Amino acid sequence: MPSSALIIDDSVTVREQIIRTLESFNLFSRYYEAEDGLEGFKKLLSAPVDVILCDLEMPRIDGFKFLNMLKARPDLQDVPVIILTGMNDRERKIKGLELGASDYITKPFDHEELVARVRVHLKIKKLQDELKRSNELLLELSNTDHLTGLFNRRYMMEALEKEMQRSSRKGGSLSLIILDIDHFKQVNDRFGHLQGDVVLQKVALQLQKELRKYDCAARYGGEEFVAILPDSTLKDALLVAERIRHALQGIQFYAELEGITLTASLGVASFSSGQSMGVDSFIKLADDALYRAKTTGRNRVVFYDPQSSPDHNNDGSGTTTRSPL
Repeated sequence: MPSSALIIDDSVTVREQIIRTLESFNLFSRYYEAEDGLEGFKKLLSAPVDVILCDLEMPRIDGFKFLNMLKARPDLQDVPVIILTGMNDRERKIKGLELGASDYITKPFDHEELVARVRVHLKIKKLQDELKRSNELLLELSNTDHLTGLFNRRYMMEALEKEMQRSSRKGGSLSLIILDIDHFKQVNDRFGHLQGDVVLQKVALQLQKELRKYDCAARYGGEEFVAILPDSTLKDALLVAERIRHALQGIQFYAELEGITLTASLGVASFSSGQSMGVDSFIKLADDALYRAKTTGRNRVVFYDPQSSPDHNNDGSGTTTRSPL
C-alpha cells in the first residue's frame, strides 16, 4: 500500500528540506505538512500516516503537547514519531522519548542519518501493520464457522452472555432462536455430504438476510443454527422466526439438488432483565421449544412462554405454526 509521512515544523524551509531529502529516496508516495501540533493532529485524523517527523518548539501546540494528544488516542499510538531537536537538547530529547516518541534527529540534520532513521521506523510500522492484520484474521477465523461463514458456537456463547448482561443492566429484552433443518440426514444420505454442505451454506446465507445487522447468526452445530436478537421481545422474535421459516422454504436449488424443498423447525425463547438465568438455562428454553417443534410435526415455530396458562401447553411452550404451508 502507498505510504505517507507527516512533517510538523513551524519552519517552511525545514519542512521543504525534509520532503526533498525523503523524495530523493522514494520513501513515501504522499507528504503532509503542518506548522504546529494542532494542525498536525487534524491532518493525522483526516488521513492515514506511516511516519511523523515533529519539531519540539512550535507556536500554539508544541511537540510535547502533540505527543500527549497522541497518547490519548489508542488508534494512533502505533504511528512512529521522530522528534526534531537541537544539538544540545539532551533533556528535551529524553522527555520526548518518555512521552512516546520513537526516535529523534538533531538539527541541523544529516541527510543520510535522516533517511536511515526514517527507513527503520517505516519498516517497523509496516511489520506492525502486517502483524495487526494477521492477528485480526486469526481472531476472525477463531470466531467463524469455516463452512458457512457464520459465527461459531464458541463465539455465540460469549456473545449471548454479553447480551444477557447488557439486557440485565439496561432493562431491555433479548430473544433467542434455535433452528434445525428438517430431515437433513436424508439430504446427506441421498445426495452426499458435499451437497449437504451446499444446503448448509444456503441456509446460512438466507438466515443472515432475514436478520438485522446487529443480530448475531451462528452455526450451533451440524444442521442447527442460532440467532441472537438484542432488544427484541418474544413477539418480535416470533415474527422473525416465522419469516425465516417461510424464507427457507423458498430457497431454490439447482443441479443435483434441483427440486428439493427445505423446511425447518424453530424454537424461540425470550429473556428480560427481571429474570435470573444463566446462558445455559436460556439456551435450554429455546432448545426445549425446538424439541417440541420437531416432535409435533416439524416445519413450525414453537416458543417458550412462562406466562402461558396450563391448558395452553403444560410444558410452557406455544406454537405459532401447527402445519406445513
